[in-house]
Amino acid sequence: MIKPRTPPGVMELLPRDQIAFQRTLDTIRRNFERFGFLPVETPVMELSEVLLTKSGGETERQVYFVQSTGALGKASDSDGPPELALRFDLTVPLARYVAEHEHDLAFPFRRYQMQRVYRGERAQRGRFREFYQCDIDVVGKDALSVRFDAEFPAVIHAVFSELAIGKFTIQLNNRKLMRGFFETQGIAGPDLQARVLREVDKLDKRGADYVRETLTGEGFNLGGDAVATILEFVGVRSSSHADAMARLDALGEGNDALREGIAELREVLDLVRALGVPESDYALNFSIARGLDYYTGTVYETTLDDYPQIGSICSGGRYEDLAGQYSKSKLPGVGISIGLTRLFWQLREAGLVDTAESTVQVLVTQMDAAALPHCLAVAAELRQGGLNTEVVMESSKLGKQFKYADRAGIRFVAVLGEDEIARGTVTIKDLRRADQFEVPRTELARTLRVELAQAAVLPEARP
Repeated sequence: MIKPRTPPGVMELLPRDQIAFQRTLDTIRRNFERFGFLPVETPVMELSEVLLTKSGGETERQVYFVQSTGALGKASDSDGPPELALRFDLTVPLARYVAEHEHDLAFPFRRYQMQRVYRGERAQRGRFREFYQCDIDVVGKDALSVRFDAEFPAVIHAVFSELAIGKFTIQLNNRKLMRGFFETQGIAGPDLQARVLREVDKLDKRGADYVRETLTGEGFNLGGDAVATILEFVGVRSSSHADAMARLDALGEGNDALREGIAELREVLDLVRALGVPESDYALNFSIARGLDYYTGTVYETTLDDYPQIGSICSGGRYEDLAGQYSKSKLPGVGISIGLTRLFWQLREAGLVDTAESTVQVLVTQMDAAALPHCLAVAAELRQGGLNTEVVMESSKLGKQFKYADRAGIRFVAVLGEDEIARGTVTIKDLRRADQFEVPRTELARTLRVELAQAAVLPEARP
């Protein structure tokens, strides 16, 4: 007999946790749509030559190739990789999608996509090989105003406010500003800047002395004053809208890249405030780099204030050419991504996710097989009244049926015994409040809808 077990690197949930996960997905989708984003889905498989066009060796080592003994032939039929591979993110499929359907889309194209992606991560706690990403992007044709960049903090704020997982801060920076600043310190060229940023990124783990020693040592040979200025720069965090503006003023004129980055951040921050995001929920953070070889302007990271160890719960930024490998058109864009599977796992580990009640709202019990037709009729009436209803199809002790409902997370239990049938009533037991009441059968669906609506407005603590 084979021992049943899930493969490493996947998240498989029990029903009540799955309901909580699904409701999180629904909340994200609802807020994406409120801001005018349109749904898109792409195939889980892409042509390998398309998927790997923009990726390097490290990415290719993480890709799951699709091998088939059917019509596609075996992988050994050619010297190259298999024809198909599983997508490892949603950005490359978006680039292919926009390039392929460019003449059928209305620009700026506003899309959201919430699907699984696959990556050959090393199996370890909290790292997944199959996981949901929830992405939104605005893609322009030829040009895209920086004003669109301001919408994304507003979307992030709407999503995480409704999820109610605690105080969070949306942190912003601009790659042009970073590039301009590094150039003023004599650090020119994207390769050297990337190397410096990788060392600076070790500040939290290794400390300032380690970073200072590395940057002034062999391989970098930066001056002590320049390193001190860099460490001061990446330590900037604003505390209010006015403070953010003051910190941008303090950077001075500098070079063209620095001036352009400052101007873009100013406009984005002013519009973020105009969109109603409280200034206590967004801040400048000059240490954010994001995608050193990809993002070109505004960049975002969102963190939970009380759980910094979780890391960024939503990130993204501006890019200048989404589909340059697939189209001659210039298609700039801006977007964010929520890695929902890892986030949900981390939130659950931190105790920030409650196990959800069942999607079944009412369980109709059965005390006697002779009463089953009445029970089925009541269930039909409840469903017609808009309530998700399950019927106990085999009679058993009432206590056992209550225990089943409680374990399954079903709040209301409808009891239909001989007395109730004779009176034309139904007894309702509310397992959350541990009380019961009798209601005329003709009023049953309406009464339960009112009870559920009140619970949604004034949620009660579970016993």
